[in-house]
Parts: sequence; C-alpha cells; structure tokens
Amino acid sequence: MKESMLVKGILFGAVAGAGISLLDRTTREDVKYRLNNLSSDIKYYSQNREDFKLKLQEKADKIQSVYNQFSRDAQYLSGKVDELKTLSPQVKTLVTDTKEAFVHSKEEYKTIVKEDEEFTMPVLPEHVYEEKNSL
Repeated sequence: MKESMLVKGILFGAVAGAGISLLDRTTREDVKYRLNNLSSDIKYYSQNREDFKLKLQEKADKIQSVYNQFSRDAQYLSGKVDELKTLSPQVKTLVTDTKEAFVHSKEEYKTIVKEDEEFTMPVLPEHVYEEKNSL
C-alpha cells in the first residue's frame, strides 16, 4: 500500500513541478517549440519508415562503435595494469641493486680520495721548468 502512495506522490510531484516550471515564459516557448518539432518528426517518419530505420541503424552503429572502442581501451588498460604488476618486483629489485651499487661506489670513491690525499706531485727538475717558460 505504501509503495502505491510513493509512486502516486512521485507522479504528482513531477506533474506539479512541470506545471510550475511552465509559469516561466521562455520555458513555455521552448516546450512549445520542441513539441512542434517532435510532432513534425513523427509525421515525417510515419510516412518515411525507411528513413526512420536508417536513422535508427546509424544510431545503433554509433553506439556499437563507442562500445567497441571502450572495450578495446579497457582491454589495453587491463593489459598495462597486468604488465605493471609483473614489472613492479623487477623495478624494485633494479632500484635496490642500483642503490647498493651507488653505496658501494661511494665507499670506493672515499678510498680513492684518501689515497690521493697521500699522493704528492713529483717535483720536476729545474731545466724542465726553464724549457717550458722559454716556449
């Protein structure tokens, strides 16, 4: 019983809302214009059913095309997600290995720099300095 009251209330509200919205002049003119177009379309397509069938087929083809494109895009994205899932552990391992290599290299560089600090330039004999300055 309550369901029937709910449906009746919704229908009454819709009718009341439509009636109130028609108090606006521009809304009334727009509704009148659309109803005239609709009635002329109904008259035309009732006399030209092949055009109506063609129009429906075009719409169906467009919807099918959009569906096919969406389906292909969904499959592509799904494949990329699966690919990302398989690559993630590999990428993580690669990043970890790279980090470890840099840490190891850093220690090696510190050792090399320490060895260079102990290294002193050899002193060239004076005649080598004189030859360079005369050129």
